[in-house]
Amino acid sequence: MNQIGIFNKQYGLEKQGLVNVKSVYWNLNAPRLYEEAVRRGEGIIADGGPLVVETGQHTGRSANDKFIVKNEESADTVWWGAVNKPFEETRFAELHRRVLAYYQGRDVFVQDCFAGADPNFRLSVRVVTETAWHSLFTRNMLLVPDRNEHQSFEPAFTILQAPGLKANPETDGTRSDVFVLINFAEKLVLIGGTSYAGEIKKSVFSILNYLLPARNVMPMHCSINVGDAGDAAIFFGLSGTGKTTLSADSSRMLIGDDEHGWSDNGTFNFEGGCYAKVIRLSEEAEPEIYETTRRFGTVLENVIFDPEARDLDLDDATLTENTRACYPIDFIPNASVDGIAGHPKNIIMLTADAFGVLPPISKLTPEQAMYHFLSGYTAKLAGTEKGLGKEPQATFSTCFGAPFMPRHPSVYAELLGKKIAEHGVTCWLVNTGWTGGEFGTGERMPIKYTRALVNSALAGELKDAPTAQDPHFGLAVPQSCPGVPSEILNPRETWADKAAYDAKARELVDRFIANFTQFEDYVDANVLAAAPDAA
Repeated sequence: MNQIGIFNKQYGLEKQGLVNVKSVYWNLNAPRLYEEAVRRGEGIIADGGPLVVETGQHTGRSANDKFIVKNEESADTVWWGAVNKPFEETRFAELHRRVLAYYQGRDVFVQDCFAGADPNFRLSVRVVTETAWHSLFTRNMLLVPDRNEHQSFEPAFTILQAPGLKANPETDGTRSDVFVLINFAEKLVLIGGTSYAGEIKKSVFSILNYLLPARNVMPMHCSINVGDAGDAAIFFGLSGTGKTTLSADSSRMLIGDDEHGWSDNGTFNFEGGCYAKVIRLSEEAEPEIYETTRRFGTVLENVIFDPEARDLDLDDATLTENTRACYPIDFIPNASVDGIAGHPKNIIMLTADAFGVLPPISKLTPEQAMYHFLSGYTAKLAGTEKGLGKEPQATFSTCFGAPFMPRHPSVYAELLGKKIAEHGVTCWLVNTGWTGGEFGTGERMPIKYTRALVNSALAGELKDAPTAQDPHFGLAVPQSCPGVPSEILNPRETWADKAAYDAKARELVDRFIANFTQFEDYVDANVLAAAPDAA
């Protein structure tokens, strides 16, 4: 085979069963991957330099097509159910053989990278793709070793991604022609039938979420930034809740926008890049992220552009609401160099409440923080996953990341509760969703108000501010905040029909209570008492 680039001659693809491939492009940098992507017709260079690609039919994660192989390693450690669905070892082996056969006679691109900025906990990951642009995505999102590290690199896990290979559900045991299969015993991930690059990123996250709790490290679906005084802040939240937007604050240093660990030493980024939603991105409200969409090295997924002038149209959702920008984290001017921070002073749990009844900010007791972390309430927004319609759907995603949490939620919740207590962390629930009515009647919470509330919370201005208890959710709601109209703070006052508000709030309370029944045997009485009032 023809081998191009920097690689470890002692640990080549032959050790992983990849033989008779045409050419292997090892650890190419952005300029060389651009050349290959354009030459192969994989993407177009838009004005300013970003590489624009389309992912075809799959413009979001195929959540129902992800499986974990059930074997001796995983049988008693994985939280089996609707999220972590079991897959047979024999069928995995057959699909593995098919992936290896598929690559024969083809060019492949390899990135050997690290996941985890803290050297004490980092994981070496090899990602093999059939396109140059997926290799650039991987290089942007993970941590790139130096030349010496490349030459001695041995992967702890391998991801084989083959978008052009489709599964046969009848014979392969998959749900559709898409497959995302994780085998913890063989330290191998197989991805096929989809070009959506987020499957690569989230597979790495799932691996770390499985491995790290055993080392007393809390893996988190969150962003983190740090103030001048070294005060770290954690932002929990699902896609579309504002995690990336709110953490990219020019007055604070960005550690990372999506995936982190919290060890006894402090917090650290899992990644080396950001994967931001850019549909209707505002240059005024989100200048740091907006600027990345005009840079060489950024990969833009499913963004519409003028074919002649190559001007981007970030407002056009023709292909999907889930348009994305993937870029190295150092494209954000105030990003951390090493991706490491101390223990957090504040934790902010973000939710996009489609019902429009939660306060825009409320202070949580430690028990309420545990309750809302396990609940993970938000609204899934259009385009984030295949099959979602145009309207947001209310959902409970435990730990604000259930699709990526292989272990039982109680494992992560116990770790979080322990660390909150050890470090005296102040916790907040922030609603970035609707106000003045539910979706379709009200409006999305203005980002300027959310920023003002978050900034005041992080500055300590709301910690001891007067509060009123929300009658339905029992939350302590600050009664004033600089730069925010006082009526915004009380969601009931923003509704024209107060009776309709009360009815909708009770409806959401009932949903919280029904959802939490699955955790009642795993938490103490104080956490159960933090539930919303069903009366």
